Amino acid sequence: MSFFDINNVIFNAFGYPVSYLEFTGTILGAVSIWFSARANIWSFPIGLVYVVLFFFLAFQVQLYPDMFLQVFFFITNLIGWWRWANPKPGEEDKKKELRVSYLRRSEFIAIFVAGVGGTVALGLSASRLHEWLPLVFSKPSSFPYLDSWVTVMSIFATFLMIEKKVESWIIWILVDIVACYIYFSRGLILISLEFAGFCALAAYGLWHWMREHKSYTP
Repeated sequence: MSFFDINNVIFNAFGYPVSYLEFTGTILGAVSIWFSARANIWSFPIGLVYVVLFFFLAFQVQLYPDMFLQVFFFITNLIGWWRWANPKPGEEDKKKELRVSYLRRSEFIAIFVAGVGGTVALGLSASRLHEWLPLVFSKPSSFPYLDSWVTVMSIFATFLMIEKKVESWIIWILVDIVACYIYFSRGLILISLEFAGFCALAAYGLWHWMREHKSYTP
């Protein structure tokens, strides 16, 4: 049985079967987010492996917007890795990497407005995928609008993360809360618990980045 098959179980936890795919992805995802919260560039290479595993998992539980999101994450992990390591003149921190900064309030509001519009558009498409491409998507999308909101806002949060914007963590906290509910409802208990942990890590990341930004002030 393939490592990427969610029916390939490594152990049972209180009656819940945990697959090799889910277990490995959970560990790597947690490590990647921890490095992000610490503003450590190792977040990106570890994140590349994590999103590949999560792509296969999302497909098998019919979370199609989330599956497509992993392709986006793979590309942006590469972009983020380069951006953090190659800041423009005046953007460097003490490690010669990209320094933490804030958005303007108007920019933050615009992101949320765009997020609502993107959620509606993607949700409408996700709800029809099984009708448009039945040979690929044999079952209807699970939670097309909630999953689409997670997808759209994750995209915005990722671009903010690439630019090391503090507000990225606020969006990640909201995304992780919704994702925790979605995966619990689909029976992926370990992934649901992981996203609950991600929420706590995002709160830590918000605090740590705010503190780091203050440290730039002489």
